Amino acid sequence: MSLIQPRTLKGFRDYLPAMMIPREGMMQTAREVFRSYGFSPIDTPVLEYLEILTGKGSDETDRQIYRFQDNGGRDVGMRFDLTVPLARFAAQHAAKLGMPFKRYHIAPVWRGENPQAGRYREFVQCDFDTIGTESVLADIEAVAVINRLLSTLGFDRFTIHVNNRVVLSGLLEHLGLADQTVPILRSLDKLAKIGRDKTAAEMCEAAGVTDAQAESVLRLAECDGDAETVLAQLPEITGGNEKAAAGIERLTQIYQGAIASGVPASRLHLDVSIARGLDYYTGVIFETTLDDLPGIGSVCSGGRYDNLAGLYTKQHLPGIGASLGLDRLLAAMEQMDLLPDASTPASVLVTFFEKSYRDDYLRLAANLREAGIAAEVYPDAKKLGAQLKYADQRGFPMAVIAGGNEWSEGKCQIKTLATKSSEEINYSHDQPGELIARIKQCLDAKQNSAD
Repeated sequence: MSLIQPRTLKGFRDYLPAMMIPREGMMQTAREVFRSYGFSPIDTPVLEYLEILTGKGSDETDRQIYRFQDNGGRDVGMRFDLTVPLARFAAQHAAKLGMPFKRYHIAPVWRGENPQAGRYREFVQCDFDTIGTESVLADIEAVAVINRLLSTLGFDRFTIHVNNRVVLSGLLEHLGLADQTVPILRSLDKLAKIGRDKTAAEMCEAAGVTDAQAESVLRLAECDGDAETVLAQLPEITGGNEKAAAGIERLTQIYQGAIASGVPASRLHLDVSIARGLDYYTGVIFETTLDDLPGIGSVCSGGRYDNLAGLYTKQHLPGIGASLGLDRLLAAMEQMDLLPDASTPASVLVTFFEKSYRDDYLRLAANLREAGIAAEVYPDAKKLGAQLKYADQRGFPMAVIAGGNEWSEGKCQIKTLATKSSEEINYSHDQPGELIARIKQCLDAKQNSAD
Protein backbone atom coordinates (compact mmCIF):
# COMPACT_ATOMS: atom_id res chain seq x y z
CA MET A 1 0.00 0.00 0.00
CA SER A 2 1.37 3.42 -0.96
CA LEU A 3 1.70 6.01 1.80
CA ILE A 4 -0.47 9.13 1.79
CA GLN A 5 1.68 12.25 1.71
CA PRO A 6 1.11 14.24 4.93
CA ARG A 7 0.31 17.82 3.90
CA THR A 8 -2.05 20.71 4.66
CA LEU A 9 -4.34 22.59 2.31
CA LYS A 10 -3.22 25.94 0.92
CA GLY A 11 -4.08 28.70 3.36
CA PHE A 12 -4.32 26.33 6.34
CA ARG A 13 -1.67 25.53 8.92
CA ASP A 14 -0.79 23.30 11.83
CA TYR A 15 0.17 24.83 15.17
CA LEU A 16 3.05 23.17 16.97
CA PRO A 17 3.32 23.55 20.76
CA ALA A 18 5.82 26.42 20.54
CA MET A 19 3.18 28.46 18.69
CA MET A 20 0.04 27.01 20.26
CA ILE A 21 1.11 27.74 23.84
CA PRO A 22 1.34 31.54 23.34
CA ARG A 23 -1.77 31.38 21.12
CA GLU A 24 -3.80 29.83 23.94
CA GLY A 25 -2.28 32.34 26.34
CA MET A 26 -3.49 35.20 24.14
CA MET A 27 -7.00 33.72 24.07
CA GLN A 28 -7.02 33.48 27.85
CA THR A 29 -5.83 37.08 28.18
CA ALA A 30 -8.59 38.19 25.81
CA ARG A 31 -11.19 36.31 27.87
CA GLU A 32 -10.01 37.98 31.06
CA VAL A 33 -10.11 41.45 29.51
CA PHE A 34 -13.57 40.91 28.00
CA ARG A 35 -14.94 39.56 31.28
CA SER A 36 -13.51 42.53 33.19
CA TYR A 37 -15.86 44.77 31.17
CA GLY A 38 -18.88 42.52 31.71
CA PHE A 39 -18.94 40.70 28.36
CA SER A 40 -20.42 37.16 28.53
CA PRO A 41 -19.30 34.17 26.41
CA ILE A 42 -21.45 32.63 23.68
CA ASP A 43 -20.93 30.15 20.86
CA THR A 44 -22.69 29.60 17.52
CA PRO A 45 -22.51 26.81 14.90
CA VAL A 46 -19.76 26.70 12.30
CA LEU A 47 -22.41 26.15 9.63
CA GLU A 48 -25.23 28.58 8.92
CA TYR A 49 -27.94 28.61 6.28
CA LEU A 50 -26.31 30.27 3.28
CA GLU A 51 -28.92 33.05 3.20
CA ILE A 52 -27.83 34.06 6.72
CA LEU A 53 -24.27 34.73 5.52
CA THR A 54 -24.53 36.08 1.97
CA GLY A 55 -25.10 39.73 1.19
CA LYS A 56 -23.99 40.89 4.65
CA GLY A 57 -20.30 41.68 4.25
CA SER A 58 -19.43 42.56 0.66
CA ASP A 59 -19.33 40.96 -2.79
CA GLU A 60 -15.76 39.89 -1.99
CA THR A 61 -16.68 38.13 1.26
CA ASP A 62 -19.60 36.43 -0.52
CA ARG A 63 -17.08 34.97 -2.99
CA GLN A 64 -14.86 33.82 -0.13
CA ILE A 65 -17.54 31.84 1.72
CA TYR A 66 -17.00 28.08 1.83
CA ARG A 67 -20.40 26.81 0.71
CA PHE A 68 -21.98 23.48 -0.16
CA GLN A 69 -25.19 21.47 0.08
CA ASP A 70 -25.51 19.28 3.15
CA ASN A 71 -26.92 15.74 3.12
CA GLY A 72 -30.41 17.17 3.43
CA GLY A 73 -30.02 19.27 0.28
CA ARG A 74 -29.82 22.55 2.24
CA ASP A 75 -27.55 25.36 1.01
CA VAL A 76 -25.13 26.05 3.88
CA GLY A 77 -21.93 28.02 4.42
CA MET A 78 -19.10 28.18 6.92
CA ARG A 79 -19.08 31.44 8.88
CA PHE A 80 -16.65 34.06 7.48
CA ASP A 81 -16.76 36.18 10.62
CA LEU A 82 -18.46 36.14 14.03
CA THR A 83 -20.51 39.34 13.63
CA VAL A 84 -23.06 38.11 11.10
CA PRO A 85 -23.82 34.97 13.18
CA LEU A 86 -24.14 37.28 16.21
CA ALA A 87 -26.81 39.33 14.45
CA ARG A 88 -28.75 36.14 13.72
CA PHE A 89 -28.17 34.93 17.29
CA ALA A 90 -29.38 38.20 18.82
CA ALA A 91 -32.50 38.28 16.64
CA GLN A 92 -33.30 34.66 17.51
CA HIS A 93 -32.73 34.93 21.27
CA ALA A 94 -33.42 38.61 22.04
CA ALA A 95 -36.32 37.86 24.41
CA LYS A 96 -34.16 35.56 26.56
CA LEU A 97 -31.04 37.71 26.47
CA GLY A 98 -32.53 41.08 27.39
CA MET A 99 -31.06 44.28 26.01
CA PRO A 100 -28.46 45.65 26.00
CA PHE A 101 -26.49 42.43 25.70
CA LYS A 102 -22.69 42.23 25.86
CA ARG A 103 -20.97 39.15 24.46
CA TYR A 104 -17.56 37.85 23.54
CA HIS A 105 -16.86 34.96 21.18
CA ILE A 106 -13.50 33.31 20.48
CA ALA A 107 -13.74 30.82 17.61
CA PRO A 108 -12.39 29.94 14.14
CA VAL A 109 -13.79 31.41 10.92
CA TRP A 110 -13.11 30.56 7.27
CA ARG A 111 -12.52 32.69 4.17
CA GLY A 112 -11.38 31.40 0.81
CA GLU A 113 -9.10 34.36 0.19
CA ASN A 114 -5.53 34.59 -1.07
CA PRO A 115 -3.19 33.65 1.81
CA GLN A 116 -0.45 36.10 2.80
CA ALA A 117 1.83 36.83 5.77
CA GLY A 118 -0.19 36.48 8.96
CA ARG A 119 -3.36 35.77 6.99
CA TYR A 120 -4.84 32.32 6.50
CA ARG A 121 -8.06 30.80 5.18
CA GLU A 122 -8.82 29.43 8.63
CA PHE A 123 -8.17 31.76 11.53
CA VAL A 124 -9.46 32.53 15.00
CA GLN A 125 -11.33 35.73 15.79
CA CYS A 126 -11.69 37.14 19.30
CA ASP A 127 -14.80 39.30 19.16
CA PHE A 128 -16.57 41.47 21.70
CA ASP A 129 -19.85 43.28 20.99
CA THR A 130 -22.62 45.24 22.68
CA ILE A 131 -26.08 44.73 21.15
CA GLY A 132 -29.24 46.73 21.76
CA THR A 133 -28.02 50.28 22.37
CA GLU A 134 -27.01 53.27 20.27
CA SER A 135 -25.36 54.98 23.25
CA VAL A 136 -22.05 56.69 22.61
CA LEU A 137 -20.85 55.08 25.86
CA ALA A 138 -20.82 51.72 24.08
CA ASP A 139 -18.64 53.25 21.33
CA ILE A 140 -16.28 54.72 23.93
CA GLU A 141 -16.07 51.43 25.80
CA ALA A 142 -15.08 49.63 22.59
CA VAL A 143 -12.05 51.92 22.25
CA ALA A 144 -11.17 51.35 25.91
CA VAL A 145 -11.39 47.56 25.52
CA ILE A 146 -9.11 47.62 22.47
CA ASN A 147 -6.56 49.67 24.41
CA ARG A 148 -6.72 47.36 27.45
CA LEU A 149 -6.55 44.26 25.26
CA LEU A 150 -3.39 45.25 23.38
CA SER A 151 -1.76 46.61 26.54
CA THR A 152 -2.45 43.43 28.50
CA LEU A 153 -1.05 41.34 25.66
CA GLY A 154 2.24 43.17 26.17
CA PHE A 155 2.22 45.90 23.49
CA ASP A 156 3.12 49.50 24.33
CA ARG A 157 3.42 51.05 20.89
CA PHE A 158 0.17 50.81 18.93
CA THR A 159 -2.33 53.23 17.39
CA ILE A 160 -6.12 52.96 17.46
CA HIS A 161 -7.43 54.65 14.30
CA VAL A 162 -10.99 55.92 14.78
CA ASN A 163 -13.42 57.23 12.17
CA ASN A 164 -17.16 57.67 11.81
CA ARG A 165 -18.77 56.65 8.53
CA VAL A 166 -21.57 59.15 9.19
CA VAL A 167 -19.12 61.98 8.41
CA LEU A 168 -18.49 60.58 4.91
CA SER A 169 -22.21 59.82 4.49
CA GLY A 170 -22.94 63.47 5.20
CA LEU A 171 -20.36 64.60 2.66
CA LEU A 172 -21.79 62.24 0.04
CA GLU A 173 -25.27 63.58 0.78
CA HIS A 174 -23.89 67.12 0.30
CA LEU A 175 -22.36 66.03 -3.04
CA GLY A 176 -25.53 64.29 -4.20
CA LEU A 177 -23.89 60.86 -4.02
CA ALA A 178 -25.81 59.29 -1.13
CA ASP A 179 -26.92 56.38 -3.34
CA GLN A 180 -23.29 55.57 -4.20
CA THR A 181 -22.06 55.12 -0.62
CA VAL A 182 -21.13 51.42 -0.87
CA PRO A 183 -18.95 51.55 -4.04
CA ILE A 184 -17.28 54.75 -2.81
CA LEU A 185 -16.51 53.15 0.56
CA ARG A 186 -15.05 50.08 -1.14
CA SER A 187 -12.82 52.26 -3.30
CA LEU A 188 -11.78 54.40 -0.37
CA ASP A 189 -10.86 51.31 1.65
CA LYS A 190 -8.04 50.70 -0.87
CA LEU A 191 -6.51 54.18 -0.57
CA ALA A 192 -3.54 53.11 1.54
CA LYS A 193 -2.84 50.13 -0.74
CA ILE A 194 -3.21 51.59 -4.25
CA GLY A 195 -2.66 55.31 -3.73
CA ARG A 196 -4.58 58.49 -4.46
CA ASP A 197 -4.73 58.44 -8.27
CA LYS A 198 -5.85 54.82 -8.61
CA THR A 199 -8.42 55.28 -5.84
CA ALA A 200 -9.87 58.32 -7.62
CA ALA A 201 -9.97 56.42 -10.92
CA GLU A 202 -11.68 53.43 -9.34
CA MET A 203 -14.19 55.71 -7.62
CA CYS A 204 -15.07 57.34 -10.91
CA GLU A 205 -15.44 53.97 -12.64
CA ALA A 206 -17.29 52.09 -9.87
CA ALA A 207 -19.54 54.88 -8.59
CA GLY A 208 -19.77 57.18 -11.63
CA VAL A 209 -18.53 60.22 -9.71
CA THR A 210 -16.96 63.22 -11.40
CA ASP A 211 -13.33 64.20 -10.94
CA ALA A 212 -14.43 67.10 -8.73
CA GLN A 213 -16.58 64.84 -6.56
CA ALA A 214 -13.73 62.33 -6.21
CA GLU A 215 -11.45 65.18 -5.22
CA SER A 216 -13.87 66.25 -2.45
CA VAL A 217 -14.04 62.69 -1.08
CA LEU A 218 -10.25 62.34 -1.16
CA ARG A 219 -9.83 65.71 0.52
CA LEU A 220 -11.88 64.38 3.42
CA ALA A 221 -9.89 61.13 3.53
CA GLU A 222 -6.61 63.03 3.55
CA CYS A 223 -7.57 65.31 6.43
CA ASP A 224 -4.85 64.65 9.00
CA GLY A 225 -3.23 66.01 12.13
CA ASP A 226 -3.96 65.86 15.83
CA ALA A 227 -7.53 65.39 17.04
CA GLU A 228 -8.24 69.08 17.48
CA THR A 229 -6.94 69.91 13.99
CA VAL A 230 -8.99 67.17 12.32
CA LEU A 231 -12.20 68.03 14.16
CA ALA A 232 -11.77 71.73 13.31
CA GLN A 233 -11.34 71.04 9.57
CA LEU A 234 -14.21 68.58 9.08
CA PRO A 235 -17.19 71.03 9.13
CA GLU A 236 -15.80 73.07 6.24
CA ILE A 237 -14.75 70.00 4.22
CA THR A 238 -18.23 68.45 4.56
CA GLY A 239 -19.97 71.66 3.49
CA GLY A 240 -21.81 72.15 6.79
CA ASN A 241 -24.01 69.12 6.12
CA GLU A 242 -26.30 68.33 9.08
CA LYS A 243 -25.64 64.57 9.02
CA ALA A 244 -21.90 65.13 8.84
CA ALA A 245 -22.13 67.56 11.76
CA ALA A 246 -23.82 64.87 13.86
CA GLY A 247 -21.07 62.44 12.89
CA ILE A 248 -18.37 64.96 13.83
CA GLU A 249 -20.02 65.54 17.22
CA ARG A 250 -20.15 61.80 17.85
CA LEU A 251 -16.49 61.47 16.90
CA THR A 252 -15.65 64.29 19.32
CA GLN A 253 -17.50 62.56 22.17
CA ILE A 254 -15.82 59.25 21.45
CA TYR A 255 -12.38 60.87 21.53
CA GLN A 256 -13.07 62.76 24.75
CA GLY A 257 -14.67 59.73 26.40
CA ALA A 258 -11.78 57.45 25.44
CA ILE A 259 -9.30 59.85 27.05
CA ALA A 260 -11.49 59.92 30.18
CA SER A 261 -11.48 56.10 30.16
CA GLY A 262 -7.70 56.04 30.42
CA VAL A 263 -6.72 55.61 26.78
CA PRO A 264 -3.51 57.62 26.19
CA ALA A 265 -3.94 60.37 23.60
CA SER A 266 -0.74 59.15 21.93
CA ARG A 267 -2.54 55.91 21.02
CA LEU A 268 -5.59 57.58 19.47
CA HIS A 269 -5.71 58.83 15.90
CA LEU A 270 -8.83 60.36 14.40
CA ASP A 271 -8.29 58.94 10.94
CA VAL A 272 -11.04 59.84 8.46
CA SER A 273 -9.26 57.88 5.72
CA ILE A 274 -10.26 54.46 7.06
CA ALA A 275 -13.46 53.02 5.62
CA ARG A 276 -13.50 49.27 6.50
CA GLY A 277 -14.53 47.08 3.55
CA LEU A 278 -17.60 45.43 5.09
CA ASP A 279 -20.91 46.95 4.04
CA TYR A 280 -22.72 46.50 7.35
CA TYR A 281 -20.85 49.23 9.29
CA THR A 282 -22.96 52.35 9.81
CA GLY A 283 -21.10 54.58 12.28
CA VAL A 284 -17.84 54.59 14.21
CA ILE A 285 -15.15 52.25 12.87
CA PHE A 286 -11.79 51.16 14.30
CA GLU A 287 -8.49 49.83 13.02
CA THR A 288 -5.50 49.18 15.26
CA THR A 289 -1.94 49.04 13.95
CA LEU A 290 1.37 48.22 15.60
CA ASP A 291 3.74 51.18 15.47
CA ASP A 292 6.77 48.89 15.11
CA LEU A 293 5.22 46.71 12.40
CA PRO A 294 2.63 48.74 10.44
CA GLY A 295 2.99 46.62 7.33
CA ILE A 296 1.18 43.68 8.88
CA GLY A 297 -2.07 45.66 8.82
CA SER A 298 -4.79 46.06 11.40
CA VAL A 299 -4.64 43.66 14.36
CA CYS A 300 -7.93 44.75 15.95
CA SER A 301 -10.79 46.15 13.87
CA GLY A 302 -14.50 46.75 14.12
CA GLY A 303 -17.21 49.35 14.34
CA ARG A 304 -20.90 50.12 14.74
CA TYR A 305 -23.53 48.22 12.75
CA ASP A 306 -27.02 49.49 13.58
CA ASN A 307 -28.99 47.74 10.84
CA LEU A 308 -27.49 44.25 10.50
CA ALA A 309 -29.95 42.46 12.79
CA GLY A 310 -32.80 44.14 10.89
CA LEU A 311 -32.36 41.50 8.23
CA TYR A 312 -33.63 38.88 10.71
CA THR A 313 -36.08 40.73 12.98
CA LYS A 314 -38.28 43.83 13.09
CA GLN A 315 -36.89 44.60 16.57
CA HIS A 316 -34.26 47.34 16.41
CA LEU A 317 -30.98 45.77 17.61
CA PRO A 318 -28.08 48.17 16.98
CA GLY A 319 -24.60 46.85 17.67
CA ILE A 320 -20.99 47.92 18.24
CA GLY A 321 -17.91 45.74 18.57
CA ALA A 322 -14.46 44.77 17.40
CA SER A 323 -12.37 41.71 16.65
CA LEU A 324 -8.82 40.89 17.65
CA GLY A 325 -6.92 39.32 14.74
CA LEU A 326 -5.32 36.64 16.88
CA ASP A 327 -3.28 34.86 14.21
CA ARG A 328 -2.16 38.07 12.55
CA LEU A 329 -1.05 39.40 15.93
CA LEU A 330 0.72 36.10 16.61
CA ALA A 331 2.57 36.44 13.29
CA ALA A 332 3.56 39.97 14.31
CA MET A 333 4.86 38.75 17.66
CA GLU A 334 6.88 36.09 15.85
CA GLN A 335 8.45 38.72 13.56
CA MET A 336 9.18 40.98 16.54
CA ASP A 337 10.76 38.08 18.48
CA LEU A 338 8.25 38.47 21.31
CA LEU A 339 7.21 34.81 21.59
CA PRO A 340 8.57 32.72 24.47
CA ASP A 341 11.08 30.06 23.50
CA ALA A 342 9.24 27.07 24.94
CA SER A 343 7.25 24.12 23.62
CA THR A 344 5.88 22.93 26.97
CA PRO A 345 3.43 24.53 29.41
CA ALA A 346 5.15 22.83 32.35
CA SER A 347 7.64 24.74 34.51
CA VAL A 348 9.54 21.80 36.01
CA LEU A 349 10.86 18.52 34.63
CA VAL A 350 11.11 15.82 37.28
CA THR A 351 13.97 13.62 36.10
CA PHE A 352 13.69 9.85 36.48
CA PHE A 353 16.74 7.59 36.53
CA GLU A 354 16.30 5.24 39.51
CA LYS A 355 13.53 2.75 38.59
CA SER A 356 13.16 1.53 42.18
CA TYR A 357 12.11 5.05 43.22
CA ARG A 358 9.45 5.40 40.54
CA ASP A 359 6.62 6.14 43.00
CA ASP A 360 8.74 8.73 44.80
CA TYR A 361 9.20 10.69 41.57
CA LEU A 362 5.44 10.52 41.00
CA ARG A 363 4.69 11.76 44.53
CA LEU A 364 7.16 14.62 44.13
CA ALA A 365 5.47 15.73 40.91
CA ALA A 366 2.06 15.45 42.56
CA ASN A 367 3.24 17.71 45.40
CA LEU A 368 4.38 20.32 42.89
CA ARG A 369 1.09 20.25 41.00
CA GLU A 370 -0.92 20.55 44.21
CA ALA A 371 1.09 23.72 44.92
CA GLY A 372 0.16 25.13 41.50
CA ILE A 373 3.48 24.31 39.77
CA ALA A 374 3.07 22.55 36.42
CA ALA A 375 5.38 19.53 36.38
CA GLU A 376 6.21 16.71 33.97
CA VAL A 377 7.88 13.42 34.92
CA TYR A 378 10.29 12.09 32.31
CA PRO A 379 8.83 8.71 31.26
CA ASP A 380 12.00 6.60 30.90
CA ALA A 381 14.87 5.88 33.29
CA LYS A 382 17.59 7.24 31.01
CA LYS A 383 20.91 8.91 31.75
CA LEU A 384 20.59 12.35 33.32
CA GLY A 385 22.29 14.05 30.37
CA ALA A 386 19.64 12.82 27.94
CA GLN A 387 16.84 14.04 30.21
CA LEU A 388 18.40 17.47 30.66
CA LYS A 389 18.84 17.74 26.88
CA TYR A 390 15.12 16.98 26.53
CA ALA A 391 14.37 19.72 29.09
CA ASP A 392 16.55 22.25 27.23
CA GLN A 393 14.94 21.46 23.87
CA ARG A 394 11.44 22.09 25.22
CA GLY A 395 12.28 25.18 27.22
CA PHE A 396 11.69 23.96 30.78
CA PRO A 397 12.88 26.66 33.20
CA MET A 398 13.86 24.13 35.88
CA ALA A 399 14.54 20.47 36.58
CA VAL A 400 14.36 18.51 39.83
CA ILE A 401 16.99 15.81 40.24
CA ALA A 402 17.03 13.00 42.81
CA GLY A 403 18.88 9.70 42.78
CA GLY A 404 19.21 6.97 45.35
CA ASN A 405 21.56 9.01 47.57
CA GLU A 406 19.28 12.04 47.57
CA TRP A 407 16.19 9.99 48.34
CA SER A 408 17.90 8.27 51.29
CA GLU A 409 19.17 11.60 52.66
CA GLY A 410 15.84 13.42 52.24
CA LYS A 411 17.18 15.88 49.69
CA CYS A 412 16.92 16.74 46.00
CA GLN A 413 18.60 19.12 43.60
CA ILE A 414 16.92 21.86 41.62
CA LYS A 415 18.64 22.96 38.43
CA THR A 416 17.99 26.27 36.69
CA LEU A 417 18.48 25.30 33.07
CA ALA A 418 19.22 28.74 31.63
CA THR A 419 22.20 29.26 33.95
CA LYS A 420 23.11 25.59 34.53
CA SER A 421 23.24 26.36 38.26
CA SER A 422 22.13 23.78 40.86
CA GLU A 423 21.34 23.82 44.56
CA GLU A 424 20.44 21.17 47.08
CA ILE A 425 17.12 21.42 48.95
CA ASN A 426 15.64 19.41 51.80
CA TYR A 427 12.61 17.43 50.66
CA SER A 428 10.21 14.77 51.86
CA HIS A 429 6.78 13.85 50.58
CA ASP A 430 5.22 14.90 53.90
CA GLN A 431 7.14 18.19 54.09
CA PRO A 432 7.63 19.54 50.56
CA GLY A 433 7.36 23.19 51.59
CA GLU A 434 11.04 24.16 51.28
CA LEU A 435 11.30 22.75 47.76
CA ILE A 436 8.03 24.34 46.65
CA ALA A 437 8.96 27.74 48.08
CA ARG A 438 12.37 27.75 46.39
CA ILE A 439 11.01 26.68 43.01
CA LYS A 440 8.33 29.39 43.16
CA GLN A 441 10.95 31.95 44.11
CA CYS A 442 13.10 31.01 41.11
CA LEU A 443 10.15 30.99 38.69
CA ASP A 444 8.97 34.38 39.96
CA ALA A 445 12.47 35.81 39.47
CA LYS A 446 12.54 34.46 35.91
CA GLN A 447 9.12 35.99 35.18
CA ASN A 448 10.12 39.37 36.59
CA SER A 449 13.29 39.45 34.53
CA ALA A 450 11.25 38.62 31.40
CA ASP A 451 8.83 41.47 32.14
